[in-house]
Amino acid sequence: MGRVMETNRTSRDLVLVGGGHSHVQVLESLAAQPLPAMRTTLISREVMTPYSGMLPGFIAGHYASGDMHIDLAPLCAAAGVRLIHDEVRGVDLDSRRVLCAEHPALHFDLLSINAGSAPATGTIHGADRIGIAVKPIHRFIPQWEALLGRLRAKPDRPVRVAVVGGGASGVELALAIDHRLRVVEGLEHVEMMLISAARELLVGHSPRAGRLLLAELQRRGFDVHLGARVVAAETGVVETDVDGRLHVDEVLWATQAVPQSWPGDAGLVVDADGFVLVNDLLQSVSDPAVFVTGDAATIDGHRRPKSGVFAVRQGAALARNLRSIAAGDAPAPFRPQKHYLALISTGDRRAVAVRGAWVASGRWVWRWKDRIDRRFIARFRPGSRHEPSAGLS
Repeated sequence: MGRVMETNRTSRDLVLVGGGHSHVQVLESLAAQPLPAMRTTLISREVMTPYSGMLPGFIAGHYASGDMHIDLAPLCAAAGVRLIHDEVRGVDLDSRRVLCAEHPALHFDLLSINAGSAPATGTIHGADRIGIAVKPIHRFIPQWEALLGRLRAKPDRPVRVAVVGGGASGVELALAIDHRLRVVEGLEHVEMMLISAARELLVGHSPRAGRLLLAELQRRGFDVHLGARVVAAETGVVETDVDGRLHVDEVLWATQAVPQSWPGDAGLVVDADGFVLVNDLLQSVSDPAVFVTGDAATIDGHRRPKSGVFAVRQGAALARNLRSIAAGDAPAPFRPQKHYLALISTGDRRAVAVRGAWVASGRWVWRWKDRIDRRFIARFRPGSRHEPSAGLS
């Protein structure tokens, strides 16, 4: 199981797993005001952590890679947090240890997990070998750049690119790719396809938003297959339960999210889909010393879509509650919004805004989204609050 790293037990240990949208706000809070008698460690498989809200803009060609990434090293240094560049393989709840791939096991008194998710492709035969999964983003980006290289190398024959998934992330991804390939790269030989098991786009949002984005896809010449579940994939082909075998040259998976398995394997109570079940304090319902946020968690009684918007909103609440627990005070409930604002870009510096039944679209929505995203990223740049002073371990 790995040996335990030597610790000074005169202080308590807070271990943060994952450098996601919630945890960067915890680091921001610690930089402003350290926790007394609490040693904090962040374990992250990436040192440059991506902000998912800017991924479509990056794909479309509006942002450089550096625009959408947060450098965890100076952020941790400013917060006085030890940064371990590694991947977590498991947790031993009985001995209070986090088990890493390459580092010794780490003791914790408080544990916070903000570790993300991946597209659900386990029921699609061949999906583990064919195509590119959008999450985790750090793996997607180099695969996307390789895909671009392949398409640039084939300018003389038609190429079909399929995005599988009709939720907000799938539609946004498809439209961003279309803009990048046709407008930025000038690759007129690319034909775009979107496939969704649902009979309408953006299930869970206003039907009007789904219809608006379907019209946008059709206006751009997408081959759209709704109510068609992909059941298998092989080189050059995806097979659906309705339309049979469809020829495709490239496939991108943006299906519903599935969790990492190790939190449930550790014994934390999970929901029917395998996401860690937490209360409204963001604590595991089975272990109050463990907090879970973002895609990895489901709040008991408040099921919401797996979207970065919730990880962002949970960040401030998580920081407050970790601080309260460390001080021996009572944490405060987090109340997720029932109707939240979704800003869905269409790749061409336009976007659709959706909140409940309200829907709006246009270039002004893109500018609004761009300001929100840039402002969020700017909070965590070196010099925004504290200058960096240390590096990695």
